[in-house]
Amino acid sequence: MEICPKCGLPKQACVCEQIVKSSQKIKITTDKKRYGKIVTIVTGFESGINIRQIAKDLKNSLACGGTYKEDKIELQGEHKKKVKEMLVKFGFEEDSIEN
Repeated sequence: MEICPKCGLPKQACVCEQIVKSSQKIKITTDKKRYGKIVTIVTGFESGINIRQIAKDLKNSLACGGTYKEDKIELQGEHKKKVKEMLVKFGFEEDSIEN
């Protein structure tokens, strides 16, 4: 049985990711790109979070394209309210998400 080096619990009962999720300060903004296209940008992720998986889940649930790079997620389209709802479902604190 593997033991987590951070919290000392077995890997199946590890709570490190939940603790890290509750301490995040996430900011959701929009930006206008080339040809007037709007992009939703999610920033503020710290280490210990699988940004690749969160980006994948957001793209699948919102049915949009996007990418992640340099600790930020870019989603095609205007999704500020929906992204906040989805991040709360993923376990992030609602108070720590800023629109």
